[in-house]
Amino acid sequence: MITGRLGIVGGNGQLGSAIAKGLLKAGAIAPEALWVSSRSGRAEALADWPGITVTTDNQSLAEACDTILMSVPPAGFGKVGITAPDRLVVSVMAGVTRARLGTETGAARVVRAMSSPAAADRMAYSPWIGSAAVTDADRETVRALFSAIGETDELSDEAHIDHFTAMTGPVPGFVALYADCMIRYARAAGIAPETAERAVRQLFLSSGAVLGTSPESPVEQVRAMVDYAGTTAAGLLAMEHAGLEEVIATGLDAAVARARNIGTE
Repeated sequence: MITGRLGIVGGNGQLGSAIAKGLLKAGAIAPEALWVSSRSGRAEALADWPGITVTTDNQSLAEACDTILMSVPPAGFGKVGITAPDRLVVSVMAGVTRARLGTETGAARVVRAMSSPAAADRMAYSPWIGSAAVTDADRETVRALFSAIGETDELSDEAHIDHFTAMTGPVPGFVALYADCMIRYARAAGIAPETAERAVRQLFLSSGAVLGTSPESPVEQVRAMVDYAGTTAAGLLAMEHAGLEEVIATGLDAAVARARNIGTE
């Protein structure tokens, strides 16, 4: 359970509302302890939870809440206009560094994190790193927040937030691209589009469950299939020889580079 009031700046946006939904579904915060600010003054996505305070005044939110979660587009961060020197400020904005968080808000206790819209279903991965001023109590608050919406880890290197922004921030993102490639392959073979899509969606649903619960690591599962020497082994080896790992690394490098400069625009 999160102690004190939590305010989400940008709480009507895709990510902010997803985090709010996940927290409320988990019972990690009571609606009466949650504040949301949005430019429209509305939070339609959270209409099922009466009691939430919705405002257009970011500074009023900052003064009323113990923890402030920043979830606005990075390009709009400079217009948020809050001063919160004695508050815990947590950000899930891509590319916005801890140093800039402190400069813009006046806060010494800042946490930079990344999450994803999967938070609404409590399936997000949310790594984070705090500033030197973050206390043990702050860490407990951050863990309670992010563990309620999925899995979380405290990192030791801020640069790694950019890597996780690229890898785990987009949902379904890169996984959807791979799925679409498989669907197009099936369609090219003459399989009906709706059948191809249903099959591939079920494949990824079941694969996600297996990857998430199996005691074997992904590399162990791949090796086991290769060692079995069946049809999947033939496909896996062909993909490896074609340079799939390098192609994926090139794409992730591009996403990491974008994550590092998006917050400065």
